[in-house]
Amino acid sequence: MEKKIAALREIVFGSKENELAAAALEVFHFQVVKNPVYASFVHYLGLEPGSVDRLEKIPFMPIEFFKRKKILLDGERVQFEFGSSGTGGPDRSVHYVSRPEIYRESYLKTFRQFYGEPSDWIMVALLPSYLERKDSSLIYMMNGLMEASNQPEQGFFSTLNEDFLLHLKKLQSHQKKILLVGVTFALLELCERINFPLRNCVILETGGMKGKGKEITREELHLILQEKLQPKSIHAEYGMTELFSQAYATEKGLFQTPPWMKVLIREVNDPFAYCPTGKTGGINVIDLANLCSCSFIATKDLGKIHPDGSFEVLGRFDYSDIRGCNLLV
Repeated sequence: MEKKIAALREIVFGSKENELAAAALEVFHFQVVKNPVYASFVHYLGLEPGSVDRLEKIPFMPIEFFKRKKILLDGERVQFEFGSSGTGGPDRSVHYVSRPEIYRESYLKTFRQFYGEPSDWIMVALLPSYLERKDSSLIYMMNGLMEASNQPEQGFFSTLNEDFLLHLKKLQSHQKKILLVGVTFALLELCERINFPLRNCVILETGGMKGKGKEITREELHLILQEKLQPKSIHAEYGMTELFSQAYATEKGLFQTPPWMKVLIREVNDPFAYCPTGKTGGINVIDLANLCSCSFIATKDLGKIHPDGSFEVLGRFDYSDIRGCNLLV
C-alpha cells in the first residue's frame, strides 16, 4: 500500500496537464478497489470498473457523501479531520486526512504556479469565521503558506479594529507584495471601515457570506471591492473542505487549475452526460491530490467551461455547505 500510494503521488504531482486523463484512470482503478464507500457507489450504479477506459466514463461521487460517510481508503490512519462550517450533525462535511503532507504539497505547488514563491509575499488573512474553528482546511493552508513566507508583518486577523487598519496602512509603503486573503463578509465590512486605498494589495477573496448578509454575485462583489478599496487587483479562490486542491481566478473571474485538477460540466438533468463548452451545468471536480479519499466529486455548484479551458462558477443548485466561492446568482 505504501509503495502504491508513493508511486501514485509521484504520478499525480509529476504529470503535465495533457497527462491528467491517464493519471485519473490509474487513480480511479486504485480507489474503486481501496475505497469501500466509492466502491459501493460504483457498484450500485451497475458499473463494471473494468469498463472504465476513458475519463468521461469515470463516475463522480456526490459531494453529500462527505456528510454521511467516512470517505477514506481501507487501512489509512486518520491524522486529523477537516470540517465544513456547518453547525455539526448530518449537515456538516468531514474530510478525513491521513496524509497531510499530500495536502501541503498540493497547496504549495499550486500557490507557486499562480503567485510564485510564498516568500515574495506578505500575507494578511482576514478570516474571522474560520479562525473560530480548529478544523478549517483554509486556515491550515494559510498557516502553511505563512510558514513558507516567513514574513514578520504577516498574520491572521479576526476583527476590523484600529490596529488592523493601521497595520494595513503601514503595509501600503512596503516594498514586498501584499496578499490580503479575505472571506466575503469581512471584505465587505472592510469597505465600510477603511478610509485609504489599498493600492499595494492583491485581494484574494475566498467567498463566504455564511448567513452574515445577503448573497451577491462575484461580479458585484468585485465591483464593490474595486470601488471602495482600489487594490492592485482582485483574485478569487475555488476550494472546499472536500478537496485537497484549489483553483484560482487571477483575472475576469475565470478559474484555472493546477495540472492534477480538472473541472467537467455535467448536464443538469443527466449526471452522466457532459455539457459542451459554454453551456451551464453542474460542476464535477477531478482532484487527484485527494489520493486517500475520493478524487472524483460531483459538487452542487453550477458553472461553465470556456474555450481556453478556464471555468466560471455561476451559483449553486442549493445552499450546499462548501468552503469558498459560494456566491449565488
